[in-house]
Amino acid sequence: MGMCNLSAPGADLMLARLAAREQVPLGVSTVASTAMESLIEEAEGHAWFQLYFSGDGVGTFKLVERAKAAGYKTIVLTVDVAEVGRRPRELRHGFTMPFRIGPKQFLDFAAHPVWSLSTLFKGRPEMANFQRDGYEFDRTESRTRADWDTLRRLRDMWPGNLVVKGVLDPDDAVALRDAGVDAVQVSSHGARQLESAPAPIHALSAVRAAVGPDYPLFFDSGLLGGEDVVKAYAQGANFAFLGRNLQFAITAGGEEGLSQLWSVLRDETSITLAQIGATSLAQGPLAASLSSD
Repeated sequence: MGMCNLSAPGADLMLARLAAREQVPLGVSTVASTAMESLIEEAEGHAWFQLYFSGDGVGTFKLVERAKAAGYKTIVLTVDVAEVGRRPRELRHGFTMPFRIGPKQFLDFAAHPVWSLSTLFKGRPEMANFQRDGYEFDRTESRTRADWDTLRRLRDMWPGNLVVKGVLDPDDAVALRDAGVDAVQVSSHGARQLESAPAPIHALSAVRAAVGPDYPLFFDSGLLGGEDVVKAYAQGANFAFLGRNLQFAITAGGEEGLSQLWSVLRDETSITLAQIGATSLAQGPLAASLSSD
């Protein structure tokens, strides 16, 4: 997730410490509010770099080399944001990246002094990966110039695992598998881009059927609790990623709130498995246990 430190100062590092403790991958966004080097160190290596392609790709491939030097073993190329969607709520509130403070934002901050003062003392959240000479990022810049040649170039230069995120079409998933991509992630970018995009949970089983039973398949979008995680596995996912609910927990309760939510998610997952007579997320009969047919 990008700009997590808007939730609370140090939110990125809270998530990194959770990843280290639970030994799960932290998705480090291109537009994270903490530098990629600090996050993989805090996560004790349990971090994947989530890559946006933009412009002519020069800056993008510089980030790939930097991720390699930092010790990342997995890159997640995100393809579900070809253009940044028109988000009316952001427009109403004047949210931009880089962040700018206008009269409306000033009044909003004055109405939330705890957040405002703690953020002020810690420093304004910025796109930390671009606070170096030679690194620039324009959030509004089109990402549509990425094509299959771009993917081949990335595959050739990246020695580690390559995941493509934002796949909803079974044929696309097969083409990516055949192009040497190590895994695909079924996602609609949390339904924040295209209002009419199909629900990823409905696409998941079709993608699984297309790529076969052994190809790594990941999932995100719309997961709010442990029961949702079980549903994703039942539809063919090998791993499920959670997002905004973790940020909500940090906003509400800081690092302690994040830990409490993780305990809730663990309990919900375990209880759901027990309710359907399964003992593991990887259990073969899981899909049949949840089938409505």
